[in-house]
Amino acid sequence: MNVSQNVTLKIQKLRDTIREHDYQYYVLDQPSISDYEYDQLMNQLLALEKQYPELITPDSPSQRVSGEPTKEFPAVIHEVPMLSLANTYSEEELTDFDRRVSELLGEQHFQYVAELKIDGVAISLLYRNGVFVTGATRGDGVQGDDITNNLKTIRAIPLRAHSGTLLPQNFEVRGEIFMTKKDFEAMNKRQEELGEKIFVNARNSASGTLKLQDPKIVARRRLSMFTYFLRTDEMKLASHFKNLKMLQQLGFVVNPATRLCKTIEEVKLFCKEWNEKRPALPYDIDGVVVKVDSIAQQEELGAVAKSPRWAIAYKFPAQQVETKLLNIILQVGRIGTITPVAELEPVFVGGSTVSRATLHNEDYIRDLDIRIGDTVVVEKAGDVIPKVSGVNKKKRPHRSAEFKFPNTCPECGTPIFRPEGEASYYCENFECPAQVRGRIEHYAQRRAMDIEGLGEAVIDLLVNKNLIHNIADLYELKKEQIAELERMGEKSAQNLLDGIEAGKSLPFNRVLFGLGIRFVGEGVAKLLAENFSSIEKLASASQEELENIEGIGPRIAESVIRFFHDPHSRQLVKRLEEAGVTMKSKKKTGSVNSSITGKTFVLTGALENMTRDEAKEKIESLGGKISSSVSKKTDYVVAGSDAGSKLQKAIELGIKILTEEELLKLL
Repeated sequence: MNVSQNVTLKIQKLRDTIREHDYQYYVLDQPSISDYEYDQLMNQLLALEKQYPELITPDSPSQRVSGEPTKEFPAVIHEVPMLSLANTYSEEELTDFDRRVSELLGEQHFQYVAELKIDGVAISLLYRNGVFVTGATRGDGVQGDDITNNLKTIRAIPLRAHSGTLLPQNFEVRGEIFMTKKDFEAMNKRQEELGEKIFVNARNSASGTLKLQDPKIVARRRLSMFTYFLRTDEMKLASHFKNLKMLQQLGFVVNPATRLCKTIEEVKLFCKEWNEKRPALPYDIDGVVVKVDSIAQQEELGAVAKSPRWAIAYKFPAQQVETKLLNIILQVGRIGTITPVAELEPVFVGGSTVSRATLHNEDYIRDLDIRIGDTVVVEKAGDVIPKVSGVNKKKRPHRSAEFKFPNTCPECGTPIFRPEGEASYYCENFECPAQVRGRIEHYAQRRAMDIEGLGEAVIDLLVNKNLIHNIADLYELKKEQIAELERMGEKSAQNLLDGIEAGKSLPFNRVLFGLGIRFVGEGVAKLLAENFSSIEKLASASQEELENIEGIGPRIAESVIRFFHDPHSRQLVKRLEEAGVTMKSKKKTGSVNSSITGKTFVLTGALENMTRDEAKEKIESLGGKISSSVSKKTDYVVAGSDAGSKLQKAIELGIKILTEEELLKLL
């Protein structure tokens, strides 16, 4: 045997030994050597690969951290959509889920698998010939971001899967990336020592870490993973519970707290048990995922909308803590909505420290009898948004007073009013500084006018210096005015003016969305731009004309009419038009297919050859219309894979259903 063969065998043996120790440590949780001994093995491998770089392979344990930062994260189309789960919050809803499954499966026997719902980031891993080739985020379920280099740094993800006669070599694995409580605390301690940003909770830090451009930083933050899904075309998979066992054989980490349950009552006991145990876990969970075990039955049950019928997420009740209510302040939104906010004595709840929480409106405060100085119960709605959910009246201080809403706006002093039938108060002063800031932020955002350089800080400067009072003032700003502002200068001033100018050419629907008309989101703005070719025609539209558009109801129609009847709004629109902002729909160019023009399409399920947005764009470019719901007015329903309730409704209404191939032919 020559030298090169000896070296090759030695390198291969080192790699196999390191992989085996990774498996024992991360999968079996039974390390057989010390960290020092492990490091010695890795150092031997690194030294040999440095001496013989031609022998380095992508699946070598030494290749977890790439040398070059990632400049961008390309989009990846998932081979099978990553569906989201429907949520349930009570045992009664679990019973309803069990009833639906039973009705759909008829006389068939079925059982469930109950798994802890890790509070992390869902990812997909693709393996070819046993080697990890691509890793991606869930994204919108149809496509995500390619974060392969960052995922390689996670030692719980094998770069080469275990092989065996009964194990697949070409497959997809899905799992949850998370950070343990211990690693999260250690990372924040390092951040604090370096004088850098402190993270709020472990889930957000895991999500942010996965999108860092430098894999070396990702490697230092010690992310972990549990896997929960296996898909392969190499063999027939029969049972989800057995798939989890196969994932372990392949070298992946599966959460040990997973149980095969014969009935929904056993599932409920599992949920109750882990709700009580969760504070002691070394990582965060926010519920239990319940899945039908049989893969054949999963396929038979199918999916509805974006959620499978064979699985559901049981969310634990929100964690609650008590703290003192120091004050109630009022915030003014961009359309004048007055929202009460609780200022709290800082308290840790649901993974982060909370010092403010929403109080919704006057009725909410009155119904709970919330008073300044009270000891209040704070929880996180969906473990995300903090809110005050109750009062401990036994701890109420003497001489406490009921909270009363003021008569005037806290920002501008203008009288506020509460419309009949609504829960919120409003400030009607169009020039109210808080509303001005909010409207300009909305107008400048990426999905509206996308004005680069016009963030919150710059808007505050412009408003505070009385340089702008509304969005039309943006187009009258002078370079020297901006350059004189704190932290700006000539270059920043010019960049801002260039960004404002660039927005003038954006489509009419983006301008409509940017105007901030109440209830007019992106979709509604697009509908209005499609049906009214200019701002003049929209401004003169009647309630009936507006409501005749599918997707426009009385509330939206009234809001649009109210906006254009307001003198301030009319003057604003006139000034924007004079500034050169697009106020007309551009005429469609290209050929128009007579079989598509004027026809209404609904898209459902995942398409293979194009994204849903691409399909919408092609249909609209030929004069077709897109609707989000199926009705008698729908002409075609385009059904991709995993089509849900929209397809069923189309069948019931007798609407023509197109496959993706048929749609492409039509286009």
